[in-house]
Amino acid sequence: MPEECIVHPIPPVYNEDSEILILGSFPSVKSREAMFFYGHPQNRYWRVLASVFKEPVPETIPQKKAFLLRNRIAAWDVIASCTIEGSSDSSIKNVRPNDLTPILRAAPIRQIYVNGKTAEKMYKKYIEPAIGRTCICLPSTSPANAAWSLERLVEAWSRIRKM
Repeated sequence: MPEECIVHPIPPVYNEDSEILILGSFPSVKSREAMFFYGHPQNRYWRVLASVFKEPVPETIPQKKAFLLRNRIAAWDVIASCTIEGSSDSSIKNVRPNDLTPILRAAPIRQIYVNGKTAEKMYKKYIEPAIGRTCICLPSTSPANAAWSLERLVEAWSRIRKM
């Protein structure tokens, strides 16, 4: 699959009550097709968050948005546009970061988390110097992170409730 420059098509989810910001790296092909975060059925993001907050797994985009906002979570990605082959984080080049200031102005974000090492690397390179806020890296919910079972992911991600 040839690499191409792609602009992030999904707007952030947040409101004035959001206290936690969770950032991925860049939406996968499936997420871009679905026009919402973590659209690949094998990605464990929604199952992990549902377990952490002891709620049913949201299925539809309106349910997912309501779930995030009800639990005071803002969601977006570090990268606004990049050159990428398919969904391969390792192929990401020519990065333009998202501007987080609208979220940070509108919501009392007390902690920023990133979903996986690629998001962490991109955050530290492009966003942290611009906004002066550190992030906490959580293990990736991607199916490519097969070393982490659902149970281990839930345990690691549970820290977002303890803040």
